[in-house]
Amino acid sequence: MPDTPMTTKAVTNTITGRDAFLRVLSDEGVVKMFGNPGTTELPIMHALSSAPKMGYVLGLQEAVVIAMADGYARASGKLVSCNVHVAPGLGNAIGSIYTSLMSGTAMIVTAGQQEQGHGLTEPLLYAPLVPIAEPVVKWAVEVNRIEDLPRILRRAAKVATTAPTGPVFISLPGDILNNEAAIDLAERTRVDTAVRPSDAALEQLGKRLLSARNAVMLAGPEIADSDAFAEAAELAETLGVPVWHQTVGYGAHFPSEHACYMGALNRDQKRVRSILSPYDLMLCVGSDVLQMSVWSEVEPLPETTKVAMIGLRDWEMGKNFPAEIALRADVKETLKALIPVVKKLGGAALAEKAKTSIAALAPKNWSAQRAQRLKALAPPAAGQPLPPEWLMARLTEALPKDAIVVEEGLTSTMTLPNYLAYRDRKSFFGNVSGGIGWGIAAAVGIQIAEPTRKVVAVIGDGSAMYSITALWSAANQKLPVVFVITNNEGYQILKNRLKLFHGNDTPIGMDFNDPPMNITKIAEGFGVTAERVTTADGFDAALKKALAKTDGPTLLEVMVKKV
Repeated sequence: MPDTPMTTKAVTNTITGRDAFLRVLSDEGVVKMFGNPGTTELPIMHALSSAPKMGYVLGLQEAVVIAMADGYARASGKLVSCNVHVAPGLGNAIGSIYTSLMSGTAMIVTAGQQEQGHGLTEPLLYAPLVPIAEPVVKWAVEVNRIEDLPRILRRAAKVATTAPTGPVFISLPGDILNNEAAIDLAERTRVDTAVRPSDAALEQLGKRLLSARNAVMLAGPEIADSDAFAEAAELAETLGVPVWHQTVGYGAHFPSEHACYMGALNRDQKRVRSILSPYDLMLCVGSDVLQMSVWSEVEPLPETTKVAMIGLRDWEMGKNFPAEIALRADVKETLKALIPVVKKLGGAALAEKAKTSIAALAPKNWSAQRAQRLKALAPPAAGQPLPPEWLMARLTEALPKDAIVVEEGLTSTMTLPNYLAYRDRKSFFGNVSGGIGWGIAAAVGIQIAEPTRKVVAVIGDGSAMYSITALWSAANQKLPVVFVITNNEGYQILKNRLKLFHGNDTPIGMDFNDPPMNITKIAEGFGVTAERVTTADGFDAALKKALAKTDGPTLLEVMVKKV
């Protein structure tokens, strides 16, 4: 019997890799993609034309793309997608991805890759992408079969959003995006980490807090992440303990105007040790434990100060200083359960002790310090650049109550935490990693995430130049961000440290005055309304006008003293 040809039935439930990519992202809750496309990303750009619900925000350089997405994700709490271009684009993005890793931003970073097989020939722009990304993400992978694309995307979303959250990376070869197959798009998974400790652990911590002679609370980012402002404040009131902001102040982690709030620790080991020396127990609530920057022979934690910790980042627990008690649990759920335990164990005696302690804090808490500083603040001298501290005080007094401040000013904004009230967990965003260039771009993403609140970004001139093209994205999106660029014509922090550490007052390669920059004209070239400010009255008038503008961004270039 002769062979009969097999009948080939057409498969009708097929989908291209590019369309599957967007469909799965959308199902995972992604509504914004930030990107800078190249040839290998054109399949995604082609697919976007038939996916209008996926908002695309163009950045003009990959570091800007990631920083905008980072700001958006931190402000919105949503998973975000970033798309960059092959090896050079990923290389440009690495510094910003590092910042996202430090802040725990839930982000899926993708890069187009040359088609499988073609990469073997080492074409222009080619390099293996996964090894480049691995050091700065939670997980990195390349898709090798179109059938695996949904599974990889689902896993990436799960990994990025599971505490401790952070960025992931996927390399997307062109043939995977352009091919078509019958594939299962699967469903999403979310890991619920809003867990509380056991009753026994809560009682142990409650007893330890009550046995402390003099306890202090250290507030960190997980208070904001878990929306636990109210619970953290109630615990401080219940115990009657002072609260300090962790050493790296990159967010609003505790209500500043609360009676127990004392202010922000800084990264001066001697100062921190002096502040903590009276306390025999430090309760770290979702915080880093005294992270520093430059080396010092002085340990910031006194030997007599013991540590207890609550949070989901177990790597931080006991990393540098041992913790008597370390509870790996959600801050909000833990505090909700802990407060009744402490109240029951402490009874009326604790309530009376807490009332007395809080009254004793009143003359020296953050609000009292702020009032004293404002009273002592001298007006600017005529004809001189504006003093940064005066500028910070004046700015914060003029802001709407619900304004969001983004900060990356280093020396010029050093006193900002002394004047800016953190009234809710989204009122302030700062740079977590120390790698400059984040702030001016992040403000764009934050304003997209919070369209009804005024975003004011206070950025140093050196930081602004790292990602100045973010101004174009702000103008392109017609965002009412106010950019306050403090211009002291150089890397002032480096000059200060050169003199402090080496006794050298003749810096090389740290000035921007030959020729001087005109950031106002640069901004105008990107389509941004801009004004250079040199006087106190001029700043007041310019800021008032900028805050009232709603149809696009404004930049104020403020000439400030070198301090």
